[in-house]
Amino acid sequence: MNGRVAVAMSGGLDSSVTAWLLSREERPVIGLSMLLWDRSGEAVHGRCCGALDLGDAKRVAGQCGIPHYTLRMEEEFRRHVVDPFVDEYLAGRTPVPCTRCNTWIKFDLFLDRARALGAETVATGHYARIVEGRDGPELHTARDREKDQSYYLFEMTPEQLRRIRFPLGGMEKSETRRMAREAGLVVAEKGESMEICFVPGGVREFVEEQAAERPERFAPAGGAAGAGAGPARIVDREGRGLGHGEPYYRYTVGQRRGLGVSAGERLYVLGIDAGRNRVTVGGREALAASGLEGRDLHWIGAPPEGVREVSVRIRSRHPGVAATVRPTAAGRRAEVRFAEPQDGVTPGQAAVFYDGTRVLGGCWIDRSLPV
Repeated sequence: MNGRVAVAMSGGLDSSVTAWLLSREERPVIGLSMLLWDRSGEAVHGRCCGALDLGDAKRVAGQCGIPHYTLRMEEEFRRHVVDPFVDEYLAGRTPVPCTRCNTWIKFDLFLDRARALGAETVATGHYARIVEGRDGPELHTARDREKDQSYYLFEMTPEQLRRIRFPLGGMEKSETRRMAREAGLVVAEKGESMEICFVPGGVREFVEEQAAERPERFAPAGGAAGAGAGPARIVDREGRGLGHGEPYYRYTVGQRRGLGVSAGERLYVLGIDAGRNRVTVGGREALAASGLEGRDLHWIGAPPEGVREVSVRIRSRHPGVAATVRPTAAGRRAEVRFAEPQDGVTPGQAAVFYDGTRVLGGCWIDRSLPV
């Protein structure tokens, strides 16, 4: 493919080097930035959707000799990423907003906008690889395993993979930094961007702020406690009260510190009941799960027939464990069974399936299965 390529430019190091590399090729290149969450009043860098970083993107585009445009996508970002993020916390789950942003914004709406501007392909600074396989393009882990971002891309489709380029997927992060320095890019010494770009401070405080600003959108439903709930009741596995702590949405499964109660052993959050504003705690051994049940099962390419053996990662930095995936509910849900019990299976996180370096697909965790 030799047509125009649009580079998604956040103003960070990785997308800037991506733009620089592609600008050296014999093809037309444009730089496109997304204004997703207007924090123009905050003099802080490191937010890929902030006004200051978009200024860096424009300066880098000038250094690359390519045109640069900014796309305003605040409404779409709120609808597809921010509101679901708040919903998940208020439901007692721990969301993964980066995956939703990739699925709904970068490789859906942004791709459509780029094509409307005449771009044949889109390039991003993600650390992942696209490999042409026997049945079409495949998604694989990055060469730099410490920077690998394939976990956040499991909802991609073969059609999207045909339109996407990840130029950094075969590089080490140190190589990326070296290239930026050699090219003299203004972001060469810039640090890493924040994990959650639209949250300026604490996550729980952000949830409360959003719910307070729009009570009609985040009103509790079905008996759920909702934002502004009082101190949660902390109970053991038998339901015995141990005291009270923060509201339920300020906890996450596997959390050990800041529980608000003391005991003769180290306690961990085992479960969160949003409807009753209750948090169940117990010893570390109680975190072990034999598997999980997941929703919105997605395969990149044709779904396998019957049970599939995979390696599954249950969070972004999880090393992976051998498991089997059994589709249920006409392929919409999944039952995943681990070869060895795993700690910290957290509702709201993703379970991503691998075959070696290849990403097969994944699902969203609903609940853990007991040992």
